[in-house]
Amino acid sequence: MKKLAFPFFMLILLADAPAACSPLNAPDRTPRPSSLPSATVVPTGTASPTPAPSPTASPIPTCSETNGRVENGVIETVLLDKPMTYNVYLPPCYGFDTAERYPVIYLLHGLNFDENQWVRIGVPEMADQLISSGEVSPFIVVMPYDYSFKQPTEYPFEEVFLQQLLPAIDSAYATRAERAGRAIGGLSRGSGWALWIGLRNPQSFASIGAHSPGIFYAQTSSTMILRMQAIPPEFQPVIFLDAGDSDVELERIDQLRQILSDLNYPHEWRYYIGFHNERYWRAHLEEYLRWYDSRFQSLP
Repeated sequence: MKKLAFPFFMLILLADAPAACSPLNAPDRTPRPSSLPSATVVPTGTASPTPAPSPTASPIPTCSETNGRVENGVIETVLLDKPMTYNVYLPPCYGFDTAERYPVIYLLHGLNFDENQWVRIGVPEMADQLISSGEVSPFIVVMPYDYSFKQPTEYPFEEVFLQQLLPAIDSAYATRAERAGRAIGGLSRGSGWALWIGLRNPQSFASIGAHSPGIFYAQTSSTMILRMQAIPPEFQPVIFLDAGDSDVELERIDQLRQILSDLNYPHEWRYYIGFHNERYWRAHLEEYLRWYDSRFQSLP
C-alpha cells in the first residue's frame, strides 16, 4: 500500500499543474486593435467599375442676329371704306426667347402717304442699329394705313384702331399689352391722330410722339385744354413735341406748346432748323426712337 501512495499523490499534482507550453497551444500575445476595419469584398473575377466622367453642362444658346424683319398684316372691316393694312417691325432675335415680351410703338403716317412711309424714312434700319448695339432695348413697331383726309369725327378710324388693330397685334405677337408698354406717335397728320387717340384713351398709352403735328381742326385749343385737364395725373401720357423753324404748321404747333406749358402738362419740346418734310423727320428719327425707348424703361 505504501508503494501506491506516492504515485497517486503525484498524479493529483500533475492533474492540477498547467498544461505544458508548446507552439500549438501557446497563448497569442500579439496586441490587437480594439476594433478592426471592415473589409471590402471584391468579387473574384469582377473588374472594379470605372467612374463615369462628370457630365459637361451644355452652353446656353445665344442669338447673334443683328437685323430685324418687317411683316405685313390687314384688318378687314366693314367700318372703313378700305382695309386697314399695316407693317410690323420685329426686332433682331424676336422669338428666340419665347418668354420675352416687347413694348410696342404705334407710328402713323402723313397725309397722302401710307404705312410704308415710316419704313422708307428708315425705322427698320435705325431700330436694328440701336438695338443690336445695346443702346436701346428691343421693341416692336406697328405702322398702320389711314387712307382718308377726313376729320376724326367723320369716320371710325379710331374705333377700328382701338377695337380691332390693338387686339390683333397683342394676339399675334409677344407684346407688353399694358399701358406702360405702349406708345403712339406720328408725323404730320399722323401726329394729329396720335394726339387725338392718345389723349382720348390715356388708359391705353403712356406716351405720345407728336412730330411736326398737323393738328385736327376738330381738336381746337379749348377742347384740347378740357381733355388734358380731365386726365388724372397718374394717367397723363407724356408728350414729345417737335418741329422745324420753317414748318408750315408752326403757328398751331406753337399754340399747342403754349397750352402744354400753361397747364404744366408733362411734355418735352424740341425746336430745330427744318421744314415739314421727310428730310427733317429722317434727320431726327434716331432721337424719336431713343425717346420712345426711354419711356419703356420703367417697365418691370
